[in-house]
Amino acid sequence: MRSRSACFTGRVAFAAARIGCVALATYAFLLRGASDLAQTSPSHIEYVRTEDLIYGRKSGLALTLDVFRPVARPNGRGIIYVVSGGWTSNRGAIYPGEYSHFLDRGYTVFAVVHSSQPKFTIFEIFPDILRAVRFIRFNSAKWSVDPDHIGITGVSSGGHLSLMAGVLGAAGDPKAADPVERESSAVQAVACFFPCTDFLDFGSPGEDAVGVGRLKDYRAAFGDVPNSPEARNALGQQISPIRFITAAMPPTLIIHGDKDPLVPVQQGEIFVRRAAEVGARAKLVVRHGGHGWPNLDDDRATIADWFDANLRGSTRERRREP
Repeated sequence: MRSRSACFTGRVAFAAARIGCVALATYAFLLRGASDLAQTSPSHIEYVRTEDLIYGRKSGLALTLDVFRPVARPNGRGIIYVVSGGWTSNRGAIYPGEYSHFLDRGYTVFAVVHSSQPKFTIFEIFPDILRAVRFIRFNSAKWSVDPDHIGITGVSSGGHLSLMAGVLGAAGDPKAADPVERESSAVQAVACFFPCTDFLDFGSPGEDAVGVGRLKDYRAAFGDVPNSPEARNALGQQISPIRFITAAMPPTLIIHGDKDPLVPVQQGEIFVRRAAEVGARAKLVVRHGGHGWPNLDDDRATIADWFDANLRGSTRERRREP
């Protein structure tokens, strides 16, 4: 176990928009063993960081997460932060300053790293998040986290994967040999920034973005299917969160820029509309900006408010004008 103190200066704002600038690469995880690091958040809340916990294995790779536990006033709730941009993920993209609003309110944060394109497709990536939820729930007592009060958040592709966890979370297999797989993968609240919600109605009805059109630069994330309209349609159905919304979906918040050139705000609009149609609760907050905006970190407080309201029963959810 190693200890050190550090102050983070909040490398946040446009880190949220790194979907367009993360290198497309396969990451080898060189595991150093778990370590606890005593550190402080930008607002001087001390926390303990445990690194490189393996939550699963996949094609010879270790899937890992880091745990951030506030030292003072932990609230017994957990938040999963999906570390993702352009459906790629690596430990170098874990920025503790992005979690300060959560840590300051007592949440334990789990920074989850998933498998990446181009080696893996989106269809192969989102099960990693479900596995992480199960792993966290199975081990929740170790971190004094209530397994029935877990939220999830992410930015861009991390937001998309968060929504997939929200709509696809399900009971575990009681007969599974692996005890982690016996746990539920359901989360109790979702809040995210500018996610893709429907790859087959992307910006306008019937607009296809399954590795083509607006998302042509992310073709590898969709595998070989962009070569066939029929295959694109089938895959689009499988990886679009909107297609799986039911009344059982957990409370979901989407924050989106009104001028987003990559993921149109229409994605949030149609998701919330569909949720209302089936009796699920979802809210869209629209900001003036693109795929990220200069004061985006302020909206992490809005997300923290959402978790307060839906994981802690607080009525302190802030009301801000878009």
